[in-house]
Amino acid sequence: MSSLSELHLLSVLGQEMNMRKAAERLFVSQPALSQRLQTIEKSWGEKLFIRSQKGLSMTPAGELVIRFANEMIAKEEKVKESISALNNEVHGTLKIAVASIVGQNWLPQVLKKYVGKYPNAKISLITGWSSEIARALYDDEVHVGIIRGTPDWKGVKLHLFKDRLFLVDTEITHPEQMLETDRPFIQFKSDSNYYQEIQEWWLRTFHAAPKRTIIVDQIETCKQMTFNGIGYAILPEITLNGREENIFKVPLLDEHNEPIKRDTWLLGYETSFQLKQVQAFIETVKEHLLETGKN
Repeated sequence: MSSLSELHLLSVLGQEMNMRKAAERLFVSQPALSQRLQTIEKSWGEKLFIRSQKGLSMTPAGELVIRFANEMIAKEEKVKESISALNNEVHGTLKIAVASIVGQNWLPQVLKKYVGKYPNAKISLITGWSSEIARALYDDEVHVGIIRGTPDWKGVKLHLFKDRLFLVDTEITHPEQMLETDRPFIQFKSDSNYYQEIQEWWLRTFHAAPKRTIIVDQIETCKQMTFNGIGYAILPEITLNGREENIFKVPLLDEHNEPIKRDTWLLGYETSFQLKQVQAFIETVKEHLLETGKN
């Protein structure tokens, strides 16, 4: 069986599928990497990769060995986590999956405090849509997930904060003006209930569809198009820092004339919350919420 260092080498090759990129990640020369791969393939008695001008391709044997390598590395990480839990210092890797909007606008402040307090801890971060975060949690790929909206989750849940939704534009100052303008309504479509919530608000308020719409799949694209005067949008407060110039921001109200807000939750399993690096992260999150007054 290959040593752990060889398994790490195979895992990197399987991720990069390119000798040059893999060599850079492993801090070795391409000839040295090629020689080590030949030795590993000889020990397995099979070719694991086929080289071509486009990069590497896995053989059927290679697929089996790479899967085995990744499983062994994951087991190694869990053993390290269990060992680190035996002492008082915070070590190990904190694995987080977070909604992209939170990862861009809120999480960096928390992680800055975390790495400052716990320099021996490492961080693995995945950003994406809510469905991707839920899958990463179910597959035990991460310790905690941070999602937007109201989660259907049976494990540990920690409510982080609410933020309001705003009509944002360079011209419009009242929602009724959206029916009069010929400029497009720029919408961000995701797999959460955000898009549906906006649709329901619009129909409840105006009883008619927008004249023109532009739908994008990145909220930052939606924001930048709006700030550049291409159209108007409805954006969460988390994306607005309060220092925007020449931008009108009108809070959206529900049928009871109350501000419409979005929830953000932290999710995980009880077993993950017993790890010291996860406990330290939760403590850092709570401290940050108290300092910023978020709730």
